[in-house]
Amino acid sequence: MTISEAPHTPSDVAERIPLSFNQQFLFNFDRGEDEGPFGPKYNIVCGWRVSGRIEAGILQDALDDVVARHEALRTLIVRDDDDRYQKVVPPSSPILVTHDFTDVAPDGRELRAEELLVEIETGDYGVRELPLLQAVLGRFADDDSILVLIAHHTAADEWSMRLIMRDLAGFYAARTGHAVELPEVSQYQEFARWQTSEAGAAANTKREYWREKLAGGSILATPTDHLRSAGLPKTTAWHRFWLPAELTAKVLEISKSTRSSPFMVLLAVYATLLRKTTGTTDIVVPTFTSGRAQMRFHDTVGSFFNFVPLRVDLAGCGTFREAVERTRATCIEAWSNDIPFAEVMGVAPELMLPSFADDHAVCAFQVFRSPLATSESAGDLTYSEIHRRLLSQAVGGDIPDGAMWHLEIDSTGDIVGTLGFNSNLFDESTIIDMASEFHRVLESTVTAPDVPVRWT
Repeated sequence: MTISEAPHTPSDVAERIPLSFNQQFLFNFDRGEDEGPFGPKYNIVCGWRVSGRIEAGILQDALDDVVARHEALRTLIVRDDDDRYQKVVPPSSPILVTHDFTDVAPDGRELRAEELLVEIETGDYGVRELPLLQAVLGRFADDDSILVLIAHHTAADEWSMRLIMRDLAGFYAARTGHAVELPEVSQYQEFARWQTSEAGAAANTKREYWREKLAGGSILATPTDHLRSAGLPKTTAWHRFWLPAELTAKVLEISKSTRSSPFMVLLAVYATLLRKTTGTTDIVVPTFTSGRAQMRFHDTVGSFFNFVPLRVDLAGCGTFREAVERTRATCIEAWSNDIPFAEVMGVAPELMLPSFADDHAVCAFQVFRSPLATSESAGDLTYSEIHRRLLSQAVGGDIPDGAMWHLEIDSTGDIVGTLGFNSNLFDESTIIDMASEFHRVLESTVTAPDVPVRWT
């Protein structure tokens, strides 16, 4: 579909749309519109360095095009006690804020870009402030800028943010006279309807898999520094770190030799760390899949991510390579039986109980991979995603409960890592120690995968 053929104004809007399973899952953590997944901190912020001249007026028009193209960015979630549904509303213009950073020297621009991302992520972006997309443009020079996109997490996941940037760049290029094509898109409401009808009816065998796989098992929850009952004020802080490219190269070597993905290898490292620290060999780790069950939803903006528990048995496992092989088998099984987490909970109701204890919390693990390149060109602009590695922050986008690992291999080959955590449950020093220990275990395992692991 060429840009000129793209429908910028919908013929109608949908008044009552069923919630997706992911949206229903978020209601487990609903704390109103002041905190939690429907609060102003449950947002996702991504930034790009852009080369080429950007005109703010044209950028605003392109943002309008994106909101018209993707219904999820203009969808309300109605949360009445006895009536919950989605409602799509007509397009409106998203907020665009501009900053002048021309006084920043070239060698200080990378740091200033990260500082801007941190500043933006500490802000509030309400779930009723439609459209659920905002943008900030900071100019370092006429041909060097930072563009930051902010979306409420109920409307977009990390995969979606890259789609939004791709489409935004495409619309901008088209409005500056370039011939651009974008794929046709299915809307998030189509996914919700499909999921609650066809997918639900076809999931019986998959539910049985999870019933058997998780029998007698439960999430390996992480001890907290503070009791939930202490009632400390909650914020979500983010500790950032990075691991050098030479370790990434070792990860990729093991991936190739074991026919595994980098995620499988890094999850095996995390499982090894958990066995070392807890002494248990029955490791159940909460992770995420993209949730995009069909190809027709790969270009759809929405909150798709799915919570998936991976159970790895390390009993009798002698080497790290064996741990990778067991992790790989678990992942392949789980992904081929991927169903909404709400349905998993239906057949394994005791799975999450340890994470609700007064002195424990869930710690999720993800390694993000997007099908879209981190650096692209469209028309006269070239843009590259910013992977933050310099600055941690005391307040950022919300995690509903507990902590979350986020690892990604960036364009330099380094592994860029973030550990987000609820500060009412964890101390920063504990989180820093966790990241340091992961680094140590990663280095010892991937550099000697066939040497017997010392489990104590």
